[in-house]
Amino acid sequence: MSRGWKSPAPFDWQAHVHRALAEDIVTGDLSAAVLEGKTFHWYIEAEAEGVACGLGIAYELLISSIPGANGELASEDGDAVSPGKTVISGSGPAEHLLSRERVALNYIIHLSGIATVTSRYAEAIADLPCEVVDTRKTLPGLRALQKYAVRCGGGRNHRMGLYDGIMLKDNHIQAYGSITKAVEKARSLATHMMMIEVECTNESMVDEAVEAGADIVMLDNMSPDRMSEIVAKHQGRTKFEASGGITLDTIRAAAESGVDAVSVGALTHSAPGLSFHMEMK
Repeated sequence: MSRGWKSPAPFDWQAHVHRALAEDIVTGDLSAAVLEGKTFHWYIEAEAEGVACGLGIAYELLISSIPGANGELASEDGDAVSPGKTVISGSGPAEHLLSRERVALNYIIHLSGIATVTSRYAEAIADLPCEVVDTRKTLPGLRALQKYAVRCGGGRNHRMGLYDGIMLKDNHIQAYGSITKAVEKARSLATHMMMIEVECTNESMVDEAVEAGADIVMLDNMSPDRMSEIVAKHQGRTKFEASGGITLDTIRAAAESGVDAVSVGALTHSAPGLSFHMEMK
């Protein structure tokens, strides 16, 4: 195991973790100071069934960054867990361990929640030639880690930001006058490795986007039957993505329409945490 991480690990995660730790400790942990000189053996275990994520961060906070600490991982990011499953354990100076406990658990609980929800969406369409993808609906500063958690849960990443893909939405199209003109301008700006996606809410928009050469057409808030008709009409000419209020109850029908991907904002903006706790022994 690569210290818990599922490759590739997100860039610059250390800086985010450092800020989170500084936010909690500031001038010093007054509660942990009473434990100076004490040594603890500890473990973190799951309290619910799901998919673990954030263990690489816990390893850094509770083992790598504490002088005199040691420990080992029993799981890595992306592994299934169930109640009572120990994912990481170790020993070290109690004062430092307890100063980092809550921050480590916060990351594990939040990121495991995203990975778990994603896994449920992915499992719902696992037998279909369709991918579950995330969106840019992420918490400020946490995007790289949240999208990493989506990958750990079996999902795929949509564009990371405004810099690695072009998506033309209603406001872009209205400002430029037409889908055709907007795609033409976008094509002049895109590199040979960059894709252009156009958001469409009706069939006439889809027709224009396909004729304009869009690499991906997003079918926004359309019924499965409508999407099936559109995909069949333009089969092989572009890729299709279903979007707009997709839930665990509706993703199967959306994927069965023949689209290549289904984007779900709830993977990152609404996933409940998956419970873990740390115990001393």
